[in-house]
Amino acid sequence: MSKDQEAVNQLFELLESRYAMRVLWALADGHPQTFRLLQDSVGGVTPNTLNTRIKELRAARLVDHNGTGYRLTTQGADLVRRMGEMRGFASRWHQRQPSARARA
Repeated sequence: MSKDQEAVNQLFELLESRYAMRVLWALADGHPQTFRLLQDSVGGVTPNTLNTRIKELRAARLVDHNGTGYRLTTQGADLVRRMGEMRGFASRWHQRQPSARARA
């Protein structure tokens, strides 16, 4: 396996962790959030699970804490921006799915 493929696999493994992407999306607006606010923003996450995700995302240097709350790092913001590009693709893809056409 190439180093690039290994890096992609590691990133996907991190993002596939329960609530990891929700944490990133919740911080996408650039405003720092306290633990409690982040928990409310993510919705449905237990404090223990959120704490674990934050630790993992901090270790990956995608999230940090600046004294007023958790926020995306420059690298985390870049990732969220790139993930945001998938929204247009996902919308177009979804509309082309047989189940989406049947509901329309």
